[in-house]
Amino acid sequence: MQNTMKFITVLMLASLSLISCRKEEAILIEGPASETLKANSTVANLLLRTAMNDGSNDNIVDNANCFSLGFPFTVFVNGWEITVTSEEDLDTVEDILDEFDDDEDTIEIEFPIIIVLSDFSEQEINSIEEFEDFADDCEGENEYDDDIECLDLEYPITASVFNSNNELIDTITFTTDEELYNFLDDLEDEDIVNINFPITVILADGTEVSIPNLDALEEIIDEVKDDCDEDDDYDYNDDDCDNCSTEGLSDFITACEGWYVKDLERNDMDLTDQYVGYTFTFSADGSITAETATESFTGTWESSGSGNNISVIISIPDLSDFNANWMLHELEQEGNERQVDLRMENDDELEFRSNCNP
Repeated sequence: MQNTMKFITVLMLASLSLISCRKEEAILIEGPASETLKANSTVANLLLRTAMNDGSNDNIVDNANCFSLGFPFTVFVNGWEITVTSEEDLDTVEDILDEFDDDEDTIEIEFPIIIVLSDFSEQEINSIEEFEDFADDCEGENEYDDDIECLDLEYPITASVFNSNNELIDTITFTTDEELYNFLDDLEDEDIVNINFPITVILADGTEVSIPNLDALEEIIDEVKDDCDEDDDYDYNDDDCDNCSTEGLSDFITACEGWYVKDLERNDMDLTDQYVGYTFTFSADGSITAETATESFTGTWESSGSGNNISVIISIPDLSDFNANWMLHELEQEGNERQVDLRMENDDELEFRSNCNP
């Protein structure tokens, strides 16, 4: 009888031990609720929209927000043949379009091309008619769409995956939006995913934020998803100062002398020729001097704001054509040559250029 009781006791202890181990194993796999990603949860859907392919980056070519052109592709810009192999090559397209202000710009796409849809699937397009059919299905300029562009994920991101059907554990590393999107799109209800936190997200202004868990990730995506201009329009010229600052403008313009007027248009009148021979000097104390061979004019300049919303107020009492509250459109440098491009909503334009004699 005693032997029987000892045997039963051993069995009970062994059973309890197995139950305890299995319970601990399940807890280890699933992890804290704040780190467990479930299919169709709010945070999973927000992540899916964040990883979605943004089709607005190449609007300068295709005027379509819901797909992008697969690299490489060839376009003819004002007659120049350009093979586009990366987003950096789109800057070359813009440079050609910006070369002259009074010409008629044209872009022609050479077919066939591949377009990449919002879910990263690809479609071959063989004609302009077929291309326009797909473009017509996109939402128009600045219309609501699903992709979230106000926040980017910093890769790599790793996750542990547990499927309750077959109890297999896997570790996956995501290095691109496409990899993360495809994974989230295929996620099943029975799948349990533990993201390895912390991860880093990058906001529209370049700020990097460390995220400790899924609750914080859901909160920040939801908070900022509508906080930026997603640039879903076809005006390629409206985002040339994404990284501009008033400090950067001051350093850029005060480091050089010999600024001259490359272009001045006020009220649909080209006034550039009236200021041939004028040189301008901008000082860090907010003063400005314009000089000719025989005359000198003094005034002030000041700036405020950030990014594409920097206001530049110029006041030269004896040169009223320059006096306005301008918006900084672009700072451009090629070698020693620098250019400051100022604009107004009524299409007035003022461009200063310098060969930058420090």
